[in-house]
Amino acid sequence: MSHTSRSLRRAMLRLAGATGLALALPATLAASPAASPATATEVAQDAAMAKIIAGQHDEMIARLRDWIALPTIAAEGLNIEEGAQMMEKVLRDAGFGQTRIVPTSGSPSVFGYLDAGAERTIAVYFMYDVKQYDAEKWTTPPLAGELVAREGLGEVMLARGAINTKGPQMAFLAALHAYRKANRLPPVNIALIAEGEEEVGSAHLAEALADPEVKRRLDQSIGMFYCSAAQSSDGFVSVDLGSKGMIEAELTAHGAKGIGPDHDIHSGYAAVADSPVWHLVKALSSMTNADGTQVTIDGWNDNVRAPTAREEELIDLRAAELDEGLMKEEFGIERWIAGVDYRTALDRMANAPTANIEGISGGYTGEGGKTILPSSATAKMDFRLVPGQTAEDAKAKLRAHLDAHGFADIDVTFTGGLDPSQTAEDAALTQALIANLKARGVPYSLDPRNPTSGPTYLFTDKLFSLPFVSVGLGLGGRFHVPDEFYLINSTNPNVAGFDEVSGFYIDLLEDVATRPL
Repeated sequence: MSHTSRSLRRAMLRLAGATGLALALPATLAASPAASPATATEVAQDAAMAKIIAGQHDEMIARLRDWIALPTIAAEGLNIEEGAQMMEKVLRDAGFGQTRIVPTSGSPSVFGYLDAGAERTIAVYFMYDVKQYDAEKWTTPPLAGELVAREGLGEVMLARGAINTKGPQMAFLAALHAYRKANRLPPVNIALIAEGEEEVGSAHLAEALADPEVKRRLDQSIGMFYCSAAQSSDGFVSVDLGSKGMIEAELTAHGAKGIGPDHDIHSGYAAVADSPVWHLVKALSSMTNADGTQVTIDGWNDNVRAPTAREEELIDLRAAELDEGLMKEEFGIERWIAGVDYRTALDRMANAPTANIEGISGGYTGEGGKTILPSSATAKMDFRLVPGQTAEDAKAKLRAHLDAHGFADIDVTFTGGLDPSQTAEDAALTQALIANLKARGVPYSLDPRNPTSGPTYLFTDKLFSLPFVSVGLGLGGRFHVPDEFYLINSTNPNVAGFDEVSGFYIDLLEDVATRPL
């Protein structure tokens, strides 16, 4: 770890004490391992950086609000070009000297390069799109970015995109703003790619990554990270060494294919007419066992790789270290699926393929009854994949399973496909992240695989061979649902607020610049 990283933490501690600012530094930070003395110049620089981070707080939150106010929703084709243009501006404002919009067959990507004249380059993945929202279900307007008090945490921002992922991304950009205001360059060059289709499966990201300039800069990078807020309310950070893959599909049964009526009819005729709704329900039921713990699609599990001994060890450690009750509380559940124990639940999150029904529609669901036999029914599903599986193989097996079990008439439209990904525990970027968590006294746990999915496989396996880690302190929640939130001003001594997250990113960049590869 560099002297710069150590003295910045000390400077932020002093500033927090002197100004009363709630920087949410972990209580254990003061007990961090002793460091060799920093030079007078380094101490002065880092005191200045800490002051800048605190002084620009309101400006950065205003920038975050402005960004949130323009939602790019790929699923609805909303603000695609406008979102890309704003993403480019956000990068320019943060000091990226080279920025441009990279066209694709779908939503454009945005590329930025910050040339610090450094020996090393680090790559960063951003997304500028967000999930759909129903404003009527929110406590506050979803694009207003209001700050509200949250017991046990402090002030959080409620907004679509707050945690996923504009809040953490802006905390990283705030670190770059601090460098600019200090008339300093980051210690590494930064190559950043931002896509506008993450929430619909990143179907066209590979086109942007094939751009010669983008590819050249990523090839020069020592690794890549994604900005997240990885703390739980007790301060623990999960360091993800991979992510599951995913396919997303829409299944429709309808009478126009001969199974049931081609228009809604009176339910009295259910005695003689097939029901597309029941037909779809039976198809869905054929995909898992009774308790939902096993995917039973033909051949689905044939290529699943068994967990390694180290992955099993990491699951054991997580079961011993992480608070089961807190995790259940955050998920809003009272038991694990099928009543399994905690260790099994953690293993399933990392290693179990899943078949999930996102939603079902068909027929009448309004007030009172309508006594109809509907002519169609639709289900939206996602299937999480683990090492050994691929998105293309999973799509083929789903279609073949339906055809073989009497459901050939059911239409399937695939709307996304991602392979699983993996990063080595001993990669320099992984170790830099761990070192900075240790230095801050932040408890952490290595997770073999995040249960969610993203396009990380493009960077780790398919197009590049980059270590890829999800990086960040801070906390947020309610991904993809109403009242999504991100912690801004923390009163929880175990959890970082916005400014401390920015300081963490500065420390990380300093470490990455000098850590042996």
